[in-house]
Amino acid sequence: MDSGLSEESEEDKNMVSASSPSFTGLLSTFRTVKYEHLVAGISGGVVSTLILHPLDLLKIRFAVDDGSSNRAPYKGVKSAFATIIKTEGMSGLYRGVTPNTVGAGSAWGFYFLFYQTIKTEKQEGNSRTQLTPTDHLVAATEAGILTLALTNPIWVVKTRLCLQYENKLNTKVDTTRHYTGMVDAFRKIIKYEGVKGLYKGFTPGLFGVSHGAVQFMAYEELKCKYNQYRKQPIDTKLSTTEYLLFAAISKFFAAVSTYPYQVIRARLQDANCTYSGATDCIRQTVKKEGISGLYKGMTPYLVHVMPNICLVFLIYEKITNG
Repeated sequence: MDSGLSEESEEDKNMVSASSPSFTGLLSTFRTVKYEHLVAGISGGVVSTLILHPLDLLKIRFAVDDGSSNRAPYKGVKSAFATIIKTEGMSGLYRGVTPNTVGAGSAWGFYFLFYQTIKTEKQEGNSRTQLTPTDHLVAATEAGILTLALTNPIWVVKTRLCLQYENKLNTKVDTTRHYTGMVDAFRKIIKYEGVKGLYKGFTPGLFGVSHGAVQFMAYEELKCKYNQYRKQPIDTKLSTTEYLLFAAISKFFAAVSTYPYQVIRARLQDANCTYSGATDCIRQTVKKEGISGLYKGMTPYLVHVMPNICLVFLIYEKITNG
C-alpha cells in the first residue's frame, strides 16, 4: 500500500511538472528568494529614519518653498531648526515620522528583496558570477519600479504631514487637508481625492527609480572592482570601513545626478500643489527660480542621505553576510 501511494504521488508530481511549466518556473523563482534581505532592508531603513528624520523633513520643506505659499520661509538649515523648535516644539522636527519610518522600512525591505532576487536569477544562483554594469542597472531599475508601486501612497502621506506647518497668521485651515496622523491622512486623501491622490508624484517617482539604479550599479561595481583588485572572489566580505566608503561614494554620485526629481515630486505631492503635472512643475520652477530651483533642499538632503545610506547598507551587509 505504501509503495502504491508513493508511485501515485510521483505520477501526480510529474503530471503537474509536465502540464504547468510556468508553475514550475514560479516555484523555482520563489526558491531563490532569501527573506533575510527583506528583514535586513527593513532594519536598516527603520533605524536610519528614526535617527535622521529631522533632516529629511527640512529637505522637503526647502524643496517646496517656491515663495508663493502661506508658510513661513527659512533662511538656512540652522535658521530652519531654530524656527521649527520655537514655533512647533521639538515634536515639530518629527512631523511625518510614522509614515516615513513605515515607508523607509518597507521601501528598503522590498527593494533589497526584489533586487537580490532578480540579481540571483541573472547569476543563475551563483553569487560569484560577474554581472555587467548594465545587468546591475536593469536589476535595480526593475526592483525600484516594483517598490515604488507598493510604497508611493506612504510617501504622499509622509510629505503631507511634513508640510503641515501653515503660518500662524493664516487662520483659514482646510479641514479636508488637515491631518491628525497617518491613518487620518490616508482616510481623507482617499475620501476627497480618490485613490489617485495616493499616487501623486508617481511619474517623477519613476524617473527617481534611476537614482536607486545608478546608486546600486555604482555600489556593486565598486565592490566587484575592489575585490578583483585584491584578487578575491567578487562576493568576498569587506570591512565595515570599506562598506561605508563605497556606500557613501555611490550615494553621492547618484544624488548629484538625479536630485531634481525629488523637488518635483515633493511639490506635486504637496496638498497646496497648483501644478498641472510634472512637466508644468519643471517649467514653472525653472521660469520663476532658475535651474537652482530644481536643487532646493540639496544641502539638508546630502547631510541626511550620506549617513542614512551608510547606516542602511552597513546594517544590510552585516545581517545578510553575518
